[in-house]
Amino acid sequence: MRIVARNMAIATAFGKVPPRPLAGAERRKPMATTAPWSNEPPTALLVLADGTVVEGRGLGATGSAVAEVCFNTALTGYEEILTDPSYASQIVTFTFPHIGNVGANDDDVEDLVPAARHGAVGAVFKADVTSPSNYRAAAGLDQWLKRRGVIAMSGIDTRALTALIREKGMPNAVIAHAPDGRFDLADLKARAKGWSGLLDLDLAKDVTSGQSSQWTETPWVWNEGYGAQAEPGMHVVAIDYGVKRNILRLLAGLGAKVTVVPAQTPAAEILAMQPDGIFLSNGPGDPAATGKYAVPIIQDLLKSDLPVFGICLGHQMLALAVGASTAKMHQGHHGANHPVKDHTTGKVEIVSMNHGFAVDGDTLPDGVEETHVSLFDGTNCGIALAGRPVLSVQHHPEASPGPQDSHYLFRRFANLIRDRRGEPALAER
Repeated sequence: MRIVARNMAIATAFGKVPPRPLAGAERRKPMATTAPWSNEPPTALLVLADGTVVEGRGLGATGSAVAEVCFNTALTGYEEILTDPSYASQIVTFTFPHIGNVGANDDDVEDLVPAARHGAVGAVFKADVTSPSNYRAAAGLDQWLKRRGVIAMSGIDTRALTALIREKGMPNAVIAHAPDGRFDLADLKARAKGWSGLLDLDLAKDVTSGQSSQWTETPWVWNEGYGAQAEPGMHVVAIDYGVKRNILRLLAGLGAKVTVVPAQTPAAEILAMQPDGIFLSNGPGDPAATGKYAVPIIQDLLKSDLPVFGICLGHQMLALAVGASTAKMHQGHHGANHPVKDHTTGKVEIVSMNHGFAVDGDTLPDGVEETHVSLFDGTNCGIALAGRPVLSVQHHPEASPGPQDSHYLFRRFANLIRDRRGEPALAER
């Protein structure tokens, strides 16, 4: 009885009371029969190009998709990640085990036209998704993934998959979800092995805007939502290679009238809009492939001597336009905890990153300064043209990994415009 009492006290402390010991008559009752042991078949597969098959539980959309598998180390922001057009033709493995527990909402979507559903095609989670627990949630993650057409799977050893990517690089793969657990494994393996991958693939043309548009929404404010730009003081034309909404919000929040134009808009047409500055957006795919049409446009824009600011793919496009080169990375940079040093200030900032290609810093020509560098691997993360109002960064300054370490870059760009207009500079920080 002492053992029972002690267990009772421990259980009560945690809010659970064990059942009382059975009386003699109750002990003589026959035990209920149980169903025979059975294993549920997997309802989702991740089939890598080398033939490796990872089994899991499916959620989100059904069907299959071929893409490149990467891993993302962010603890928060899964909705922004999955709707970032830069993740087109990619399957995101989340290293943080609990994804989806706060649900999803329309405010956190990042692609410019949500109905077009530009972003990741697949997602891999360790733990099963629970019911949403957040006052901003409008839907559960499973429901939201179905609506977005994103195929997902849970119950995966994501640490093992991450280690595989780290050692062997980002593999091509097929992710498939079938509620009945029936798969044509031979076909899935053939598709994964046969896909050419992201190298030499121009995806910006698939995610760019279909026509020019005006952007007026300003950054989100706690318990108020997004605002609206009423009296712009400068005009910025944003070339859309797969732009994220929060980039445009930060530009509008600094007083810019923002005109978004498709990726292949000619330089003459852009200059005819009489912009005060040009923005080169983020986007997916191989920069060398997109550069075949983007680089000549940027080179013509640079002749105007207008201020230019690029982010992510826009950074790579600018580097190609001034004579540098880009290369495919082994595992890429995907996460919200990357340290980057700003050589112009000597400060280190923690930033969000999402790129599988990088500018080769050794190929930067004379007159192009390296302004930022990754402290993880020393890769280039920013450039500026000496004596000219032109700069770009590889990371995402609009994505705040907690502290808004990199928001100053938008003010730095605005100050280039203000200086050209004879206006006083804004404080960068």
